[in-house]
Amino acid sequence: MRRAEGASKVMGTLAFTEDQPMPGLTHVGLVTSYVPSADIRSVDAARALEVPGVVAVLTAGDLGLVEEGPDAPLANVRVSHVGQPVAAVIAETPQAAADAAELVEVQYDVLPAAIEVAEALAGDAPRVLPEAAAAGDEASAHGAGGGSADEGAPTAARPANVTSRVEVRRGDADAALAASDVVVGGRYRMARVHHAFLEPHVVTAAWSAGGTVTVWSPTQGTGAVQGAVAGSLRIPPSRVRVVSMPVGGGFGGKIVMLEPLLAHLARAVRRPVRLALTRNQEFLVGRPAPASEVAIEIGATREGDLTAIRGEVAFDNGANAGWHAGITCELLVSTYRVPNAHVVGLEVATHKLPATSYRAPGAPQAYFALESCLDDLARRLEIDPIELRLRNASREGDPRGDGSPWPRIGLAECLERARVHPAYTAAREDGEGVGLAVGSWIGGYGPAAAACRLESDGTLAVHLGSVDISGSDTGFIALAAETMGVSPDRVRVIKGDTETAPVAPMSAGSAITYSVGPAVIRAVLEARRQILDIAAARLEVSAEDLEVVDGEVRVRGAAFRSLTLREVAQAAGQGHGPVYGAGRSAPTVPGPMFAVHVARTRVDEQTGGLLISRYAAIHDVGHALNRADVEAQVHGGIVQGLGRALGEEIVHDASGQPRTATFADYVLPTADLVPRIEVEIVEVPSEQGPRGARGIGEPPAVPVLAAVGNAVRDATGRRLTSAPFQLEAVAANGAAAFDRTPG
Repeated sequence: MRRAEGASKVMGTLAFTEDQPMPGLTHVGLVTSYVPSADIRSVDAARALEVPGVVAVLTAGDLGLVEEGPDAPLANVRVSHVGQPVAAVIAETPQAAADAAELVEVQYDVLPAAIEVAEALAGDAPRVLPEAAAAGDEASAHGAGGGSADEGAPTAARPANVTSRVEVRRGDADAALAASDVVVGGRYRMARVHHAFLEPHVVTAAWSAGGTVTVWSPTQGTGAVQGAVAGSLRIPPSRVRVVSMPVGGGFGGKIVMLEPLLAHLARAVRRPVRLALTRNQEFLVGRPAPASEVAIEIGATREGDLTAIRGEVAFDNGANAGWHAGITCELLVSTYRVPNAHVVGLEVATHKLPATSYRAPGAPQAYFALESCLDDLARRLEIDPIELRLRNASREGDPRGDGSPWPRIGLAECLERARVHPAYTAAREDGEGVGLAVGSWIGGYGPAAAACRLESDGTLAVHLGSVDISGSDTGFIALAAETMGVSPDRVRVIKGDTETAPVAPMSAGSAITYSVGPAVIRAVLEARRQILDIAAARLEVSAEDLEVVDGEVRVRGAAFRSLTLREVAQAAGQGHGPVYGAGRSAPTVPGPMFAVHVARTRVDEQTGGLLISRYAAIHDVGHALNRADVEAQVHGGIVQGLGRALGEEIVHDASGQPRTATFADYVLPTADLVPRIEVEIVEVPSEQGPRGARGIGEPPAVPVLAAVGNAVRDATGRRLTSAPFQLEAVAANGAAAFDRTPG
């Protein structure tokens, strides 16, 4: 199928938030902090107010804001990172707003800052966040979990900047490691990365005379925006209308950020306001993925049975509470059958830009460490890497980290496919290394509703509240068409805002297809039942004797007796009610997704240049609603993973100043670095997904670092433990500074 919105994107006719005309629109410029930690002494807007076209310059005090911390629309008393908004300039044009923002003078009383995790964990470290700071709704939307969480006020055993601690225990890991025949381990680091979406953040807000605020935003979750705006303005959610606009790339970075501030500003000036971040502001204000460090040890018998895993996980969340560690810990101890495990995860706050979710949050961190160690273990035991993984792979009924059993999963099936894939079995060319890695995503889910209406022309309109950021609407069109018995070109998806749209989860955590799909099926089936009832009355047969084929209702075995759906729609107005079906769904368990990636690399030993010569991705999707979209998702996720491997990194200096604030400084993968990607789809049906479908958004980005790192290890003997992989680490003359694993 062609993408439902593809033509409008290719032709440039799709209207994004910044394209939207609005009478009386004003524009916002942000005044941001240039210090990482300070008390705000004063804000002088006199010069800014003299700029022609300036409507107002507003601070937290002007807006009546009392919140503190990373989620406050404007800093009130204290700033906690470079780039934190301190004041907002509202002007008639974007240029006037930007010019005036440069003239606002803010005086700070600079305070000590903890820029790095080690500084934040020190006994005398300055506190980064207020005591009340906590993780937001993103954690539950992504299915975060993985053990007992020690939250709340710091204890003597937990430093003030550790916002939460997660611990997963099973058996006696210490004793099992001591008794293991072989133990491997390592410490694996991943840098902060930018989402690098094509469309920067842009939000519009307007206040009505009736006391209702409308927010237009390219958000991944309209419900999250509605709740955040209502909470910040202290008004009922029913007075907040959120209009979902086309999303020019999200990847977890466009959930809630600017919307509460814009709502406050619109209420203050009683005119529509819009803020469109520049690319430079995206690096200074937009929230990146967190940095991380995972240290693990894995024990095994001589035969290759895993005995224990022990690990420590730490996330540098910047000036944010964070929530990734639970996912990382969960995946570390759940992927393979390990009778003994002890993993501790820490969320650490530092005086840097607050971090947020980024495609498969917490999963690439887990599998970079886990799959690198499994590769080392296979070498030590002289066992084929796939055989080792198959011997220990978790299967249906095996315990996850939280003690719950795995539902039906496709890990073993993906490994079996990889074992015979040419990318794995073909002979190595000179200097070529082969690396393999597993990845998974537990999967988010939530309640959803949908509606299906038969139009007067015989087409179907499917009403949804989900945000399409990856082609999900196209999949739902295919699903509705198959369920009804019509061609996809007879189905369209319509969307509403938070006042009219059916309930749907946030478009995050690979939750949409899995959660909304069953509601679509039920809505279409209900509409189909009504259609058959109407046709049965007209054709004077039982509804059980009818079928819908190629857009017609036919009598089984007598196809010449039929009605078109258009005729059914006309009949609905002649003594029958309109055809309108509603469906609801509420999945009770996730639909976990597994993948196995195979990478082949060549390394220039002199320069450290790294060429990925071949790449294969085997993914269990349960059921592919639209194969082209599935393959496109796999391609996109792999390229993002390659970016993290080959150069993407947000760098701060010792004073907390960002040193990567433009695409000139931030290294994105270019077309010449992307190999031909071979996608193989495995279909192990999930228990509750539509037609057995699982999600596909997160998994493609998960195994990439480990697969490439294992291929480099195979080619050079050098184990890469820090991403992005530096040329010095890959080159032969730089190997002394990096791990060389025996065997």
